[in-house]
Amino acid sequence: MNIKNLLNNYSKKLHFLPSHIAKLDSEILLSKIIKKDRKYLILNPQQEINDKNIKLFNCLIERRKNGEPIAYIVKNKEFWKNNFYINNDVLIPRPDTEILVEETLKLYKPNYKLKVLEVGVGSGCILLSILKERKNFSGVGIDVSKKAINVASFNAKMHHLENRTMFYKSDVDKFLIGKYDLVISNPPYIKYQDLKYLEKDIVEYEPMIALSGGHDGLSKITKVINRTIVLLKKNGKFVLEIGFDQRDKVINILKNNNFYINKVVKDYARNDRCIISTKL
Repeated sequence: MNIKNLLNNYSKKLHFLPSHIAKLDSEILLSKIIKKDRKYLILNPQQEINDKNIKLFNCLIERRKNGEPIAYIVKNKEFWKNNFYINNDVLIPRPDTEILVEETLKLYKPNYKLKVLEVGVGSGCILLSILKERKNFSGVGIDVSKKAINVASFNAKMHHLENRTMFYKSDVDKFLIGKYDLVISNPPYIKYQDLKYLEKDIVEYEPMIALSGGHDGLSKITKVINRTIVLLKKNGKFVLEIGFDQRDKVINILKNNNFYINKVVKDYARNDRCIISTKL
């Protein structure tokens, strides 16, 4: 069967998705199987695919049909300007989280030298994206999950940043190493009772430890703030991702911990998504 017919036939199995997404996912999965990019598929629609690869392609389509996120199937997710290795030990990076990278880069000139800490580093995509843009930055990432630390370390090596990064398995309130010019965090902030309303592919496949923010959605955020005030140097910056309805409560917690609020940044849907503050 050729590429065109294969994609047409198998994308129909993903009928639960909008047609353009089903087509895109099918192309991504076939690209992985035949080790060619999507451009190759478009330019070579009559190329025949052998039976072995069709069978492998069908297996991946079935996994996607069952709700497994495409990023976990192909073990890859594009974030900022880079590709990162992803598995189900870490949260899949979201486009809205790129705002943390964008806003951080606005804070410092390209030749600036500083030390960055990311709390809840996950795949490392935030920290590593910043370090790729700022050659004089060094970074430390911590996470309660050893498996997440392994993913972040792998990504650091893949992007040739292992000499400017260190990773530790640690809960933030037990972390004692160093003082930092900048702390970044995208902590779990979804209320426990709201987790059941998330999409099926999130609930069944992504790590709950990276999503659940406790009964009020603020327990992990509060813990990160309480420790950041200790780990951050005076006048250091704190870039924090928040839930769409948490702005006022998080600002109060920050102010009570001696932070000055610099700005609140909205995401692409115009929801409050990121608070930038300074330790006084």
